Amino acid sequence: MKIFKQAWVLAIIVVMASLGGYLYYEKRVQSPRQAPAPDFKPHTRVHLDHAAYFTKKFSNPQEVTQACLECHPQAATDFMKTSHWQWVGPEEKIPSRPEPMRIGKRNLINNFCLNLQGNWSSCTKCHAGYGWDKADFDFAKKDNIDCLVCHDWSKTYVKGPSGLPEKSVDLLVAAKSVGYPQRDNCGTCHNFGGGGEAVKHGDLDTSLDNPSPEVDVHMGKAVFLCIDWDRTENHQIPGRAFSVSTEDANGIGCTNCHNQPHKDERLNQHLARVACVTCHIPFFARNVPTKMEWDWSKAGDSTRKDEPHHYLKIKGEFIYANNIIPEYRWFNLTVDRYLAGDKTNPSGPTDINRPLGSRNDPTAQIWPFKIHKAKQPYDKLNDYILPAVLSGPGGYWHDFDWVKSLTLGSKTSGLPFSGKYGFVDTRMYWPLTHGVVPKGQALTCNDCHGSNSRLNWEALGYGMDPMKKGGQVCSRLNKSGL
Repeated sequence: MKIFKQAWVLAIIVVMASLGGYLYYEKRVQSPRQAPAPDFKPHTRVHLDHAAYFTKKFSNPQEVTQACLECHPQAATDFMKTSHWQWVGPEEKIPSRPEPMRIGKRNLINNFCLNLQGNWSSCTKCHAGYGWDKADFDFAKKDNIDCLVCHDWSKTYVKGPSGLPEKSVDLLVAAKSVGYPQRDNCGTCHNFGGGGEAVKHGDLDTSLDNPSPEVDVHMGKAVFLCIDWDRTENHQIPGRAFSVSTEDANGIGCTNCHNQPHKDERLNQHLARVACVTCHIPFFARNVPTKMEWDWSKAGDSTRKDEPHHYLKIKGEFIYANNIIPEYRWFNLTVDRYLAGDKTNPSGPTDINRPLGSRNDPTAQIWPFKIHKAKQPYDKLNDYILPAVLSGPGGYWHDFDWVKSLTLGSKTSGLPFSGKYGFVDTRMYWPLTHGVVPKGQALTCNDCHGSNSRLNWEALGYGMDPMKKGGQVCSRLNKSGL
């Protein structure tokens, strides 16, 4: 009995020693982890009530700008350097192009309302300026800056053609109300780009004006405004839109604030190859349907009834959807860019802004995208997408004649038109960044590594799910070659 007790005590000592050694080893090999970030507390924003500063009626919007500049003279100088004013960004090196270029809404083709050239009055409704109705708009004229579109709090300010306020707008009421930009100020244009709500972006719509945490955790729980998230200074708003630029030189990202976001090291190890938003934006267009397809070849049919989410005579046929699982692509935060005069793709759809990156690119991550598919006019003989004039005399919306429209587009762009047109399939890629859900609603392991995986592993460059290849398991993730 004594020998048995000694053996039992010895066994306990051996187990405890082994356990102690194991815990010491775990503590030694675990990477250091930062302390959790404190809950975000929005700072108190200084707001000066401007009502007393404006007492006389304004006869035109430029008078409002002049009044603003009396106290804020530097604001005009700062704002006129921005892409919101210029509609082009700084010079950037575009893939496969010999020289750096300045590109933006002003000179690019898209697959929604096609192009700005010749359509200034209708497109510049979303320009933060007044009177851009032709190619020779004076970007040096400070009086034409629209302060109200970003600073109005009256909720009554509405812009019309050429960026001028609608005649019904009381400029004095709007001027008295001004304050720092709120979410709906930004959303006035960004939520309605392309001619309607949620047409372009799959993750921007009016549900973000005053969202719950379930709609967007940053805006709904942390009460972020756009100017908080983007750390705006001197009217320069950080961030890049890959619809109008090709690289991320001025970009912002999750890791600006969340350096090591997970307590589970296995999840943090995913970040080398998986973007945060891939797991934290599991669906897009969850509240407002977004346009997914646009067929311009069906436009002009007077026998069809107009219905904004299915068909419009002036624009053609559409497909909208909501609560959509994103499509996933490798993305190294650069895109290739279709430029005016480029040939179309003979073997499939022509990509307007194809994301770059691959499994073999160490800088690339798997990202979620909205991919917008369109069928838009092009020159069949010259084999390029030709800018089309849509609005005004001779425009397609006026005469419903593509030859007239493209002839005018040829004159404004300088690209020759052969007289023969057709319709080419195109795609635009929209990385998803808004609509981050609470962590409890983020994707789990089985969403990607289960039997009904939302990822197309073969298309991403894997023969199969890398977690299943060779019997790999989560505990060996760092050796899996993901």
